[in-house]
Amino acid sequence: MKFRYAMVCSSNQNRSMEAHFLLKRQGFDVSSYGTGAHVKLPGPSLREPNVYDFGTPYKHMMDDLRRKDPDLYRRNGILPMLRRNSTVKLAPQRWQENAADGSFDVVFTFEEKVFDMVIEDLHNRDHVLLKTVLVINLEVKDNHEEAAVGARLTLDLCQEIEAAESWEESIDEIIAGFEDKHRRKLLYSLLPLQDGKEARRGSGYAGRIVSAV
Repeated sequence: MKFRYAMVCSSNQNRSMEAHFLLKRQGFDVSSYGTGAHVKLPGPSLREPNVYDFGTPYKHMMDDLRRKDPDLYRRNGILPMLRRNSTVKLAPQRWQENAADGSFDVVFTFEEKVFDMVIEDLHNRDHVLLKTVLVINLEVKDNHEEAAVGARLTLDLCQEIEAAESWEESIDEIIAGFEDKHRRKLLYSLLPLQDGKEARRGSGYAGRIVSAV
């Protein structure tokens, strides 16, 4: 594969890891991250999430939830998800702390607030971006079924990008073709931006200004 990819959601558990798992199996050079302050997993109620620090191994989380209520966390899919995650990498990683991992060519996010956080973080980094980075948001609900659908759509779009002779010149056409094929709208931006160019929403959306890096 020609490019390095990053998959980013809030907690680096479900949406980003489903995509990471699938792309890794297909031979892509891919990493994944979360943008939240902590890793949050569903608990016995909405007011009682399970909260962990980034860097806590997935296997540690599995052991912790097995002690708390193995039936509940097996039934709601959390234990199988963590088991899957542990086969991909050791622990969830935080996007804002990933500078040592090097640069990426394409970054996927799965909700708009995460897209905004990634864009803001790239603007605020000390180093200047030496090459173009494509950031794409594909809106995906944070449940296991939608994460699986989102991962397959992400793979499809990554394959289109890989097949392009010059994705920087043809990204608008690639995005439009994806939207027509899948009936999904995307938000995307090329960084560093030049001459006040806008972050672009897919066809039918108005752009939103993002200052140049």
